[in-house]
Amino acid sequence: MSEILKQIKQVGQSLWYDNIERKLLWDGSLAEMVEKGEIRGITSNPSIFNNAISQSSEYDQDIRVFTAQGLTREEAYQSLAIQDIQAAADLFGSLYQQTAGGDGYVSLEVDPTLAHQTEETISEANKLWELVDRPNLMVKIPATREGLPAITGVIAAGINVNVTLIFGLDRYQEVIQAYLAGLEKRAAAGKPIAGIASVASFFISRIDTKVDNRLERLLEVASPEQSGEVKDLFGKAALASGKLAYELYQQYFGETAGRYQDLAAQGAKPQRALWASTSTKNPAYPDTYYIDGLIGPGTVNTVPPKTLQAYLDHGKAELSLGQGLDESRAVFGKLADLGIDMRQVADELEREGVQAFADAYQALLNSLEQRMNDFKDH
Repeated sequence: MSEILKQIKQVGQSLWYDNIERKLLWDGSLAEMVEKGEIRGITSNPSIFNNAISQSSEYDQDIRVFTAQGLTREEAYQSLAIQDIQAAADLFGSLYQQTAGGDGYVSLEVDPTLAHQTEETISEANKLWELVDRPNLMVKIPATREGLPAITGVIAAGINVNVTLIFGLDRYQEVIQAYLAGLEKRAAAGKPIAGIASVASFFISRIDTKVDNRLERLLEVASPEQSGEVKDLFGKAALASGKLAYELYQQYFGETAGRYQDLAAQGAKPQRALWASTSTKNPAYPDTYYIDGLIGPGTVNTVPPKTLQAYLDHGKAELSLGQGLDESRAVFGKLADLGIDMRQVADELEREGVQAFADAYQALLNSLEQRMNDFKDH
């Protein structure tokens, strides 16, 4: 294990891989990354599956069979995704066992078009859990208003949950409460809560993209005195959000958190904060900016391939969470003074995120349908 991986493990953070494709499963690349300790879990989403399925031939044989069987494109996608997720879950099985369920998870998203439908999301999560049939699966549920009761229901059913598309501190607190409510509901029914795991995926870089865009507009009309203050806020909102979210994580799951400690006495685990969308969208920022700035115990950072390689090459593994909290609060205060409402930013990002995932899912189904039609013609 490389020095930086030893250091980040020592700090207590886990690196997960925001990527899955059959080629990595087949050629041993993923197994090698796990063996080296480079990654300790996997996340997937419709965009990732779309790239994997539409840009490789590894899925062709299965697609040909599914076409001959008369499967719909939705059924074909689900079958392909489940095969990959099962293979990845098996690959991480040893790590899952060794860490007593601390790591080794593989995430699969519910149908993104159900983001505003509570009961349908619960039903879909139950179905995926049964079909994948692996204890180290995490079902991804978006943190929409309608997603919150779904999280509670799915946790109460004993299913691991990766809560996705969190952009703001208010919603993050609601996500934590939904998780705790699910554990309480399950415990009240006399069912075990010891084996249930959850992460809360806070999307980072998109916050800076949105806020920086607003700062750009302010800069165009700012006075010379104001322009310096505006410029100083570029690239600050996302890390400030992460640091303040981590403060909430510590408050809700720390030793003095009575509600959680009552559940912990029954074997419950904290819902770890997971930093997602940590590749830099702005080339002016360092490529490991959103990893280096969010390192702390009890957290996960899920990283895409290029960002992972950059981090392993020249990233830092020094504790950065729990530090700079006053500065982070000051960033929020200065943004508010400039008329940038972080609650509004989070609401916009949530709407855009839900739509982007739904669009990616539709694009995936369309490309899969095209492939199926191609096989029908031959």
